[in-house]
Amino acid sequence: MPPPPEPAALYPDVAASGSLAAALRAVADGALDDVPLTSPADEPLSAASTGSVPPHREPLRVTAWNHERKWSVDADDRILGLSVLRGETDDLAQIARAVRAWHDGESLDEVHAAAPFARPTGRLELAEPDPVQLVESEWSQLRAEAAALTTPWAHAHRDLVEAAHAAPEFRALYPFTSHWALRFSSSTRPLLDIVGPVLWCTGEGGFRMAPVMSEQGQEFRTAHEAVAAALRLLPDGIGPVRYGELP
Repeated sequence: MPPPPEPAALYPDVAASGSLAAALRAVADGALDDVPLTSPADEPLSAASTGSVPPHREPLRVTAWNHERKWSVDADDRILGLSVLRGETDDLAQIARAVRAWHDGESLDEVHAAAPFARPTGRLELAEPDPVQLVESEWSQLRAEAAALTTPWAHAHRDLVEAAHAAPEFRALYPFTSHWALRFSSSTRPLLDIVGPVLWCTGEGGFRMAPVMSEQGQEFRTAHEAVAAALRLLPDGIGPVRYGELP
């Protein structure tokens, strides 16, 4: 791949403003004048960020792409540092609208309504590390991610996630994926305590379940059959999910 062009060549309007933050203010025509929007001194044309009124929110980050004229936005939750909002666009005015909505503390859906390119990931915005809410948040993200997939095996992966979520025993555990295989933990991030089997779709219309990640396991015709077999391998006495606090 050839080296990227200089930022000023891709973004001459941003360079003329002096920084991405200043360019956003200019395109917003006064709507961002009271928003604490800044760009880093070492990369003023390539990045900008703003905080938000709610104290539990992390800053919204705006990042310029290197090889084409486009920007990404991303914002994380404060507890685990996982993305709650992301998107990309070549429309700087839409980014300005997302910045305004984020700073004002509007909900994730309201930010999306103001700037449709900025999409909620499905995770919940939590103020405290409550393990029950963290489990709910991660299931919400996995289901939203599966619903938005456009790969050839998207339908099978979506069926697997929904079948596992429908089982109360799995729904009470903290879910996560590794190479698109569905796994479970008796503690939340950041320190997982992995329990039970691994589930994945084969990409050829079938599903597999294995006691551990390194095994081939059994193949099943439907997601519900794979989940039912996985339930039989869950150990007894797992108990309520704990917050996976690092030592």
